[in-house]
Amino acid sequence: MATNAIDQTRRMLSLVTYLRERPGARVSDVARAFGISEDELIADLDVLPMCGTSFRGGDLLDIDTDGDRIWWHNPDDVAEPLRLAADEATALLVAARAVATLPGLREGDRQALLRATAKLEAAAGEAAGASSRLSVTFESEGGVFADVDRAIAERRRLWLRYYSPARDELTEREVDPIRLFAVGHTYVEAWCRLSEARRTFRLDRVAEIKLLDAPADPPPVELRDLSEGLVQPAAEDPEVVIEVGPGGRWVAEYYPHDSAEELPDGGLRITLRTPDPASLRRLALRLGRDGRIVAPQALADSARRAACAALAAYGE
Repeated sequence: MATNAIDQTRRMLSLVTYLRERPGARVSDVARAFGISEDELIADLDVLPMCGTSFRGGDLLDIDTDGDRIWWHNPDDVAEPLRLAADEATALLVAARAVATLPGLREGDRQALLRATAKLEAAAGEAAGASSRLSVTFESEGGVFADVDRAIAERRRLWLRYYSPARDELTEREVDPIRLFAVGHTYVEAWCRLSEARRTFRLDRVAEIKLLDAPADPPPVELRDLSEGLVQPAAEDPEVVIEVGPGGRWVAEYYPHDSAEELPDGGLRITLRTPDPASLRRLALRLGRDGRIVAPQALADSARRAACAALAAYGE
């Protein structure tokens, strides 16, 4: 019968307990007890001496066999409970105390965290002393996170004043939050009442936030799988065509695209989709002479005007 890695891991964990209680056990008896061949048992015994509470010699399992019996030489040492190192205890305590001060944290969660912190302090002993001299202060994003988390828990609508880098402006909008997630930065996915569509907002770009009394009522939406990253264009997103020279070929490496056709000068004609084509104006400015937006025409004209305005600003 084939054995997968999970089955083998479970068996070896059980084997540790079994052998610790039976020093000098016969190989044949142990193999029979676990329903495996003696060769499979010997293979497990070859792995176990590489396991332990650390990679220091005294913390590794000391098991050997003469082919007939199995001997365990350090059961008492390995059975000792693990303890946090001073730096580990300090990091955990500082983080726990900081999180407990977040505004908007549900009181039940705060009390549970404080109880866990007290137990950790008692277990850490002298190692907890250093943590009392350290503190962490969360910037505004922490408060935004707490308000969004509360809004999701209480199913309430949010009012945001949000900075849009694509438009370089602050906008005010009401949103029904759906979920918080982190992909590099922390975001809230929400149904935006201004655009009547699902939108994603970066928390560090929220200039102001308020919880509203109105209930959140986002329409049913299928949550996206973000395991491949935040930017995952959909088939219905607008199509944008960009032509880049040899110095702009990196765009095809960093932006998901439908196609990248070779151009005679060594550049590429890249076709991609994005829910917010205006956000690519910044890309066009970054490319400079190494690239230009070809389509749609309105976006190409907008990028050209932005480039002219930037050049004029340099000339002043």
